[in-house]
Amino acid sequence: MSATNKVYLVYDKECPACNMYCTMARIRADIGELVLVDARQGGPVMAAITKAGLDIDQGMVVMVGETIYYGSDAVHVLALMSTNRGFFNRLSYQCFRSKRISHLMYPFLRACRNLLLKLLGKTKINNLGLASNDKF
Repeated sequence: MSATNKVYLVYDKECPACNMYCTMARIRADIGELVLVDARQGGPVMAAITKAGLDIDQGMVVMVGETIYYGSDAVHVLALMSTNRGFFNRLSYQCFRSKRISHLMYPFLRACRNLLLKLLGKTKINNLGLASNDKF
């Protein structure tokens, strides 16, 4: 891949844990440019996710070209694209480089996110329920 390729990382910016994870994530320059997309803002990337029938409240998304990675597959592919720079990216790689371990850990992480949003009084994004809305 050339450095001009864009890798979209779609997440909930209002979730402090999601926001921290996504803003600290880095990918190798030979992969392309990591573009963070706040799922609450809608737009063409969110429209593609909604059209694919993916509930953004149940999993983050990494989109490379036309390929959409969802939930545990998203953290796994992001780990494989990550840099070796910094403690966070090395730890993320170690935790999620295995597809099996990613699949085992992701439901727990999603449950923590949902609990955190509830404790903070944040609403869910509900992209599938709002599919008829122009926002998505």
